[in-house]
Amino acid sequence: MGVIPTPHLEDKTLEKENKQPVSLASLLTPSKTVSVEYPSKPGFSVELTYLAREELLKLRNKCVSQKLNRKTRAFEEQLDEEKFLTEYCKAVIKGWSGLKYSYLEELLLVDISKLNPDDELAWSLENAETLMRNASDFDTWLTETVGDLENFTKVK
Repeated sequence: MGVIPTPHLEDKTLEKENKQPVSLASLLTPSKTVSVEYPSKPGFSVELTYLAREELLKLRNKCVSQKLNRKTRAFEEQLDEEKFLTEYCKAVIKGWSGLKYSYLEELLLVDISKLNPDDELAWSLENAETLMRNASDFDTWLTETVGDLENFTKVK
């Protein structure tokens, strides 16, 4: 018995040679927004945006200034933490739903005695910044969630 010819093998080799390789850079997306439920707070979900490393660096650089160190007579970078928090919240938190006033009592020190505990706090950039600034559990959860790529991919 002889070798059985495979007519399609040559065709596939030519096809691969003529096909342009895909550039990984062309597949990158700078950000993606998904809704993520906050743990142990049923119904409370936050619209979060994943930022690629390059986008995070751009955000940080907007908040850095050069200050002259008089002792060393050299310029040093100084991060404006307030500005960074504002810019970070603006870039990462796109909204939320289901944040009941009763949940706020578990996240930070608030007085909701004149409010219905089942009513919800509306999302605003100011509210997001206040929550990030004063609720360390929320800040930690958000930072970890945004930093975990798996939360923004279909693969789980």
